[in-house]
Amino acid sequence: MARHNETGKKGEKLAAEWLVKNGFTILEKNWRFKRLEVDIIAEKENLLHFIEVKSRASENYGLPEEAVSKKKIENLLNASVEYLQLYPTSKRIQFDVLAITLQKDAATFFFIEDVYI
Repeated sequence: MARHNETGKKGEKLAAEWLVKNGFTILEKNWRFKRLEVDIIAEKENLLHFIEVKSRASENYGLPEEAVSKKKIENLLNASVEYLQLYPTSKRIQFDVLAITLQKDAATFFFIEDVYI
């Protein structure tokens, strides 16, 4: 497996752990509909969160949150529409980004809540 794929897998595992520690209930990981994907769907305090996870092993190519493009947020929005058609809810929804910078023995988490395009 390529190093960037390993970084992504490790980041998504750490993201789920971080979210649970911070009071979220994970509903789905890597939820797919056709070509669309949501890294994590979680809920907390009557909010349904659609979360994009971005991980980097270093800041050589920029911060992880800088890699979340307008197109990626649009795909997140479109995926949420499909998810909500399949699983209707009365909860409010929110789009978030969880950026993770991995170091040798630690990780830094930056949670950006309620993102818009």
